[in-house]
Amino acid sequence: MPPPTAGRLSALIRRCAAAGALSTGAQLHAVALVAGLVGLPDATVETDLVLLYCRCGAHPRARQVLDATPSPSMHAYNVILLASAPRAALELFSRLLSAGRRPDRYAVPAALRACAELRDALPGAELHGFAVRVGLLANVVVSGALLDMYAKAGLLDDAVRVFDEMPERDVVVWNCMVTGYSRAAGRAEEAFGLFRRAQVEAANMANDLRAMPSVLNVCGKEGELTKGREIHGRVVRRLAFDSDVAIGNALVDMYAKCGRVDMARAVFVGMKEKNVVSWSTLISCYGVHGMGQKALRIYQEMVSRGVKLNCITFTSILSSCSHSGLVSDGRRIFESMSIDHGVEPTADHYACMVDLLGRAGAIEEAVRFIRKMPMEPGASVWGALLSACAMHKNIDVGEIAAYRLFELEEGNVSNYITLCGIYDAVGRPDCVAGLMSRMRELGMVKTPGCSWVDVMGKAHAFYQGSIPRLPHYLRRRMLWALDQLLEGMRASGSEDEHLSIHCDLIGH
Repeated sequence: MPPPTAGRLSALIRRCAAAGALSTGAQLHAVALVAGLVGLPDATVETDLVLLYCRCGAHPRARQVLDATPSPSMHAYNVILLASAPRAALELFSRLLSAGRRPDRYAVPAALRACAELRDALPGAELHGFAVRVGLLANVVVSGALLDMYAKAGLLDDAVRVFDEMPERDVVVWNCMVTGYSRAAGRAEEAFGLFRRAQVEAANMANDLRAMPSVLNVCGKEGELTKGREIHGRVVRRLAFDSDVAIGNALVDMYAKCGRVDMARAVFVGMKEKNVVSWSTLISCYGVHGMGQKALRIYQEMVSRGVKLNCITFTSILSSCSHSGLVSDGRRIFESMSIDHGVEPTADHYACMVDLLGRAGAIEEAVRFIRKMPMEPGASVWGALLSACAMHKNIDVGEIAAYRLFELEEGNVSNYITLCGIYDAVGRPDCVAGLMSRMRELGMVKTPGCSWVDVMGKAHAFYQGSIPRLPHYLRRRMLWALDQLLEGMRASGSEDEHLSIHCDLIGH
């Protein structure tokens, strides 16, 4: 057989990369070394070997090939940048610059994606400046990666500036911007507005469904049932929700958070394909609405159908048992996690069990449960125990849980407030005063709770004691409306539990 040429060998290596044939590709690597085809000026074989090892998941071997190449091609750098872990990608990009090479429109987005995964905007901002200097910012892929990096780092205003300055935007960029608004706190209206704008301005956006789950998630968080149903209607007209699992899951979650359990169930039943997230979301839906028995039935149906349960499923079902007081069922499910399903309990699962036992009044059993934990109990576990102590006025265990939380969450004022509530409930005003004094020394201020109401698309916050600051005519109208509600309650014989609210308002 005549000696292989570099071109022939490269073609064979590329075929191995496409097929994921690592063993055969490694043999071709050995042939290339023996034939002296590695280290040639054009570095074609080395580039194809880097591609082979990256495609087959052998990243250390790909890096060895790159490091041994005297003058690696830009394509080889790009391949390994895309395949590397975030920190390794940034280190390689820095090496690329140190070698005097000029990163192209493939290398810069790869480095920006690494910054986005690390949620680190500092190197991302430096890359922004580099892209401006070398004239890459006009490229939609580079600008889109930059926008995504700023959005994931929480710098949404910077992301908006990049978006506004882009000469052209594709569907990916629009979806990224909508998702960025959806994740940011207090930017719900902007997310909805941009989503509607995208339907009009962006080519093919009306046919693209990738932004739907993000917008539905905002609808659920904000309780925007009307907007959620509008999007549901849009999806139904596209005949997509029953065949798109991500959208179906988002719809179930949205209806659950908006209190429409019946609609969440209807969407779930109508889904042609369901995954473990679909089942877990419905379990959580029933659980948060106090329908523990229904959540258990869904869990049992999952098991009978052979759906592989994951840690999220168990968090959902244990939380459902906790909300409904199903202690024996919760114990049974927790014990079956590792034995029957091969899922090792995490700190969240232990926190759910502590919450389950604590709500049922089994405080001492919850403490024994914490002592048996294989890992160090974290803030979620002690927080569940403290909440149970507040519910059952257990000052002895409550103090232990609270002081552990003071160490784990130094700046969390709610732990101090909860302990103050326990002291107040058991008649210990001296302890309340001492704890309040300590809070003042630490500079802690409790953020007041409030109620939100949406009026004609604008959110209004109502704090305790805010009634006197309202105009007199508005107070009269509010009290009149309250009187009408009380009349309805008297007719049904249920006004006693709400009469104190009326008296408090009249007093103001």
